[in-house]
Amino acid sequence: MKTTKNVIAILMLAISLILSACGNNQTEENHDGMDHGEMDHSGSGEVPKGLKKAEDPTFEVGSKAIIKAEHMKGMNGAEATIAGAYDTTVYTVSYTPTTGGKKVTDHKWVIHEEIKDAGDKPLAAGTEVILNADHMKGMKGAKAVIDSAEQTTVYMVDYTPTTGGKKVTNHKWVTESELSAE
Repeated sequence: MKTTKNVIAILMLAISLILSACGNNQTEENHDGMDHGEMDHSGSGEVPKGLKKAEDPTFEVGSKAIIKAEHMKGMNGAEATIAGAYDTTVYTVSYTPTTGGKKVTDHKWVIHEEIKDAGDKPLAAGTEVILNADHMKGMKGAKAVIDSAEQTTVYMVDYTPTTGGKKVTNHKWVTESELSAE
């Protein structure tokens, strides 16, 4: 009986090591310890107050583009339909979820309008903020630090993951540099 338990424990360890070695190295965000099933992949399409539509976006609403980012599995290489285009400042942020758990580092993206009391001017790296974004469980109301900032056009997109599964609608946010023409 004890030998069987040891064999099972060794097999479980081996499987864990193999699966962790097979991970996608393109993923830049660190969501260790988080249940990605809790991520809010689809959104309502509602945008934060004050967010301005892009006047001349590279990718027009209704057009198609290929996603060149892996914020989550199945995103990179997926064909996207542009659901919205907005000019704003985007941030990568690090925060500890309000629901507990490990710190999330370099989360892409939170826009200026999703930061509590952000004011009118872009915020600098290192600024401590409170998030109003709710892209993931435990994000809204979390204390965060801005890792980077960039003025760009951001897009809300609809896509079907390359890994299969149901269509994601109104995903927030993909930057212009993360999209390419078909």
